[in-house]
Formats: sequence, C-alpha cells, structure tokens
Amino acid sequence: MAFVDRYGRRRLMIISMVGIISCLIVLSVVFFQASAHAPAISGTETAHFGNNTCTAYASAPNPASWNCMKCLAKEAECGFCSNTNLYAPGACIAKTDALAGACKAEKRVWYTKGCPSKFGFLAVVFLALYIIVYSPGMGTVPWIVNSEIYPLRFRGVGGGLAAVSNWTSNLIVSLTFLTLTEHLGSSGTFLLFAGFSFLGLIAIFFLVPETKGMQFEEVEKLLQKGYSPFRKNSSSTKEVSDYTK
Repeated sequence: MAFVDRYGRRRLMIISMVGIISCLIVLSVVFFQASAHAPAISGTETAHFGNNTCTAYASAPNPASWNCMKCLAKEAECGFCSNTNLYAPGACIAKTDALAGACKAEKRVWYTKGCPSKFGFLAVVFLALYIIVYSPGMGTVPWIVNSEIYPLRFRGVGGGLAAVSNWTSNLIVSLTFLTLTEHLGSSGTFLLFAGFSFLGLIAIFFLVPETKGMQFEEVEKLLQKGYSPFRKNSSSTKEVSDYTK
C-alpha cells in the first residue's frame, strides 16, 4: 500500500497496462515466429514409419507446405515425430501409442501438443515479465481505486458489481482461450488480448482520476464535476504535480 501511495494509483495502472500490452504484442510475435519456423514435414521421414502416415497429411493437396504446426492442427489423428536433429524436418504420422513408442525407441521426440522451437525460452521470459508488470499494477490497484471512488451509500453495491464483473471476465477468458487459439492461433489470440488491453488503457487514461492523498468526499466531488485528464483545475494540477515528482 505504501508503494501505491508513493507513486499513485493512476500512474501505476497506466504503467502496468503499457507493460501488459507490450508483453502481449511480443508474445504474439514470438508465437508467430515459432509457428513460421516450425520444423517442416519430410516425406522421407514420414515414409520411414511405413504405411502409418497421418491421413490428413497423405490426402493434403500440397503436403510439401506442411510443417509441424499444421500437422498437429489435425490433433485428432496426427502426431509429429522429430528428426534426430530436433529442428530438422520430421514425420507426420498417425497418433497411436504404438507409433509414439516407435518414435521414442529411435531416440526421437514425440509431439502431440506444440512443436520444437528455438523461441520457447522467449515465451517463458515474456510470460514471466507479464506477471511482473501485472501484479503491482492492474493486479492490485483497481481494487484500491474500487474502494475509493463510490459514494458511501453505493460502496457495497459498486464493489460487489466490480467483483462479479472481474470474475465473470476471468471465466470468459478461461472458457474461450483454447477455442481462440484453435481458430486464431496463439499469435492471433495474444494479439486480440493486446487489443482489448489497449482499450482498457484508453479507458483508464480518460476515465480514472488520481485519488492519491484525497479524502472520499474530495473524490466524490471530483467525479460529480466530471473527470477529464485535460481539465485545468486544482485537482488536475495536483495530479500533474504528482506525476512530475
């Protein structure tokens, strides 16, 4: 709380949102690059496993364009057996326990979810960075602001509605994430989240005042007048001075 009081609610939320958007965009690029540079499917490697080619690959009009990601997109029936060189072209074969065992017996790696990628460590780094920029800002500050901006008579109802909205949004993200990645890909999904986060940043900039050091009555009067980040009044002057400290 001392950290929030020192730097201000509005400032921390804006900085946090900028960091979140940046991480999501970078993650989108990382997943796009991982997909674009996934190991290709080799007809020779696939034929190595005999008449066990994945049906979707065997009947594809242009199998030469397939890579590991496209093979696993047909996850109901396809698996990817890597080359002995992990990033070299591998085999797209039927997803069975027997073929998985045969793949591993040759000291290859069997994939049914995700592909070998040189970009994997970047995804881990920026997911961790996402958590770091989220936690002290958007992870905590909105709950503090939420307790300060409502008039006393509406504080219970407002706080309850905010909590319901938050957990409903979390539920929607959880329920739709896998569907979105299936239709948009991981790259498109993270880019979509970045877009929604950008809308959130705009809303914070234009609608959320700085309540640092203000009494509840002062916050209520500020909101009754209608908050504007560009309004030249005592409240906005105080806010600007907080930003420049």
